[in-house]
Amino acid sequence: MLPPAARLAARRLLGLATSSASESAAARRLSRSPISYAAAGCFSRLFSTALNYHLDSPENNPDMPWEFTEANMKKVLLFVSFIHFPVNEILSHYPSNYKQSGIIPMLDLAQQQHGGWVPVAAMNAIAKIVEVAPIRVYEVATFYTMFNRTKVGKYHLLVCGTTPCMIRGSREIEEALLEHLGVKRNEVTSDGLFSVGEMECMGCCVNAPMIAVADYSKGSEGYTYNYYEDLTPKRVVEIVEMLKRGETPPRGTQHPERKNCGPAGGNTTLHADMRRQW
Repeated sequence: MLPPAARLAARRLLGLATSSASESAAARRLSRSPISYAAAGCFSRLFSTALNYHLDSPENNPDMPWEFTEANMKKVLLFVSFIHFPVNEILSHYPSNYKQSGIIPMLDLAQQQHGGWVPVAAMNAIAKIVEVAPIRVYEVATFYTMFNRTKVGKYHLLVCGTTPCMIRGSREIEEALLEHLGVKRNEVTSDGLFSVGEMECMGCCVNAPMIAVADYSKGSEGYTYNYYEDLTPKRVVEIVEMLKRGETPPRGTQHPERKNCGPAGGNTTLHADMRRQW
């Protein structure tokens, strides 16, 4: 069952889709002028930004109290007692007149602390730290897909959906996960442990298909983000069961005959030490 905010967002999306379809049909009946194409494109853009809506809910609204934990605040604001002024550990990497450059690492830290997603209250807290209008933080959080703005599982499983992985069976990997966990994409299991999403190109096409697992089960101090490659539907279910038992699956390739991204059975060429050739 989707939360109320998600159901409301779905209804709005459906309304936009219906509006877009009817207006596009009307646009096709108009003359083939630049204005007609612009009118039709307008509704397409409206639909594409619908997922960026924020809907207040009891667990995600600007009135919620939110602040970094003491440990995380030390990563953000490190007090140097002998100088008696706050030195910003994260923002020290950027010029003082570009504090907003620290928004991305702070959002990442907030997401780790908050169990894998960033509430609007955390965005407002970050805006105060970097001294910008909250909208500047909202823009970043809604642009980058790795920032989750709704709840995810303690183990957030991301299936690569780019062409090489799809050719190698990533859709079957996703189907196996969804069926085994009894959820739909972007839903959280009833025990709060798992959620399944999609991610575009993880940059390891030679070991396709693959998933990434964001582990928020131990908070920001124990946060990990690992790749599991050369997967089969059977193996990805085994990895889920290992995580459920609190075990740590071996990361990287899951092919028993491969080492990292090398060929199964070892090299068939380049047997000599090529460094001696130079």
